[in-house]
Amino acid sequence: MFTAYTAYIVVAVTTIVLNAGFAVADFARARPVLANAAEVGVPSSWLPLLATLKLAGAAGLLLGLAGVPFVGLAAATGLVLFFAGAVAAHVRARVLYNLAFPGGFLTLAIASLVLDIAR
Repeated sequence: MFTAYTAYIVVAVTTIVLNAGFAVADFARARPVLANAAEVGVPSSWLPLLATLKLAGAAGLLLGLAGVPFVGLAAATGLVLFFAGAVAAHVRARVLYNLAFPGGFLTLAIASLVLDIAR
């Protein structure tokens, strides 16, 4: 039976893996990351901080899955705020052709938050 808890695990693990992976790309200053940051108007000097925030969100969600629910809830909330800011930055800069990336991450963060509360 597919429960809210099962959905939470699937969504949270997906969110963890993707955020950790993209944090690594940010830390590595991958060419597409640098190009996107420049296009949106984010200084490349911010990339380590942004990567750290993504990684902290992923780690917090992992701790939430491991039995520290308050940390998981805080991490999901932080990721919602982070990616709402990313979507806003894309809209402000009128870089809409790749809005699906921060929008998808925002959707996963919202789903993680809602399912965490529901369980």
